[in-house]
Amino acid sequence: MASVEVPHYLGSGPAFEEEDDLDLPTIALPAPELTPPQRRRAFLDMWLVDHGFIRDVYWNLHRVTDGVWRAAQPAPHHLRRARDLGVRTILNLRGRRDGCGAYQLEREACDRLGLTLVDFPIRSRSPLDRGTLLAAAELVASIETPMLLHCKSGADRAGFMSTLYLFLREGVALKEAMGVHLSLRYGHIRQAKTGVIDFFFEEFLRQTDGSQAAFVPWVQNVYDRDALDVRFKENWLAGLVVNKILRRE
Repeated sequence: MASVEVPHYLGSGPAFEEEDDLDLPTIALPAPELTPPQRRRAFLDMWLVDHGFIRDVYWNLHRVTDGVWRAAQPAPHHLRRARDLGVRTILNLRGRRDGCGAYQLEREACDRLGLTLVDFPIRSRSPLDRGTLLAAAELVASIETPMLLHCKSGADRAGFMSTLYLFLREGVALKEAMGVHLSLRYGHIRQAKTGVIDFFFEEFLRQTDGSQAAFVPWVQNVYDRDALDVRFKENWLAGLVVNKILRRE
């Protein structure tokens, strides 16, 4: 399995003292071997319950920058395609889900293909915790590429991490990165609760000079998750589309 630089902050440091139950990035353990019946059940769960039949038609795969791609939840055949693109690391923004067929098959396929699977569960419908944001900033600075990052649909969490990656690692202006990767092109609807991602970045731009150097100090010392959550308001119709029709996580 390919090596990946493990962020040095995992599970320690003053930034995480108030958030003991914080989910941090972890490298997935080797997958348990699935029996043929288990693999069939996992496939049916992935294809029917997790809407994999939609992703077989449209995977929402897009290039972010050299050596980085974003997509929806991959099936094993998608991971083979990623491997053929040169990908070495898979960043799973849904996190570890041992009872989910899609994750079981993803973990098994990564082992078989020699890909490093990094699990990092983040939210898309409410502001992220301070520790999660600091972990994300550290991760985009240290993770090995070529990389494929994904959530379930490839719209919201993938957009957040793509934007953060371009801003903090590639030096792209934040507003420019947001304009590309937090857009309807990928299925991101900013008028719904998922628009809290845009609102978070806009608050950072409003309260700072918008530079890379300002991001981590702002998160550490100024960012107020609860206040941001109270101030953000979704459009009820957009919320209906995202929650009831698209059934986003």
